[in-house]
Amino acid sequence: MACFGQAQEEWVSTGGTARSSNCYVECTQLCMHSTELVTVLLHKPVGYVSGQAEDGHAPAVSLLSERTHWRGDSSRLRFDPSQLRGIAPAGRLDLDSNGLLVLTQDGRVARQLIGAESSVTKEYLVRVTWGNVTRDVRSVFPASKLSKLRHGLSLDGKMLRPAQVEWQNPEQLRFVLNEGRKRQIRRMCDLVGLKVVGLKRIRIGRVVLGSLPPGQWRYLSPNERF
Repeated sequence: MACFGQAQEEWVSTGGTARSSNCYVECTQLCMHSTELVTVLLHKPVGYVSGQAEDGHAPAVSLLSERTHWRGDSSRLRFDPSQLRGIAPAGRLDLDSNGLLVLTQDGRVARQLIGAESSVTKEYLVRVTWGNVTRDVRSVFPASKLSKLRHGLSLDGKMLRPAQVEWQNPEQLRFVLNEGRKRQIRRMCDLVGLKVVGLKRIRIGRVVLGSLPPGQWRYLSPNERF
């Protein structure tokens, strides 16, 4: 049984116990059934939701199977269906975004990534347009607005933390954030007149997406740390 949506935040706040009206998972009980709580790294494709299924779109957890386990995984761990019990996304990645998504059975990992005190950075590549300009956006986008993206914007009445924002190429920005508001990058871009046409998360903390193919996943290795 997996816990998603609002239960994700409740799971973090209760230190590894997820509660909702239809879901109760005690992570300490999972330890009796498994020698190790697993954390997996998924390359979520566009078209999947991070949490529970909605509006006909399948949840990211549905991609976790032996068939989709990346052959390049160096962890030497083997897939077992019991590893899906209580697994939940540690963070969001929008339906229309792709890239690195962490799913975990371990409340400690979830707290580290999405807890109120989390300072783990996340890196994104963001393809944008500016009005009718779809090519070489960098040459026409005002430097003052780029500065606003780095610091000075507010969402929902609250000032955003400073962010690293640089041009990766003429049509693509690189964002490094240390917070995760809902649809944050898309909303930031809207505020300065940019339209996001592609968004990919490539790093969470010290863990990178690397060459993990879309729709496939691997285990977080014992020697990897966020």
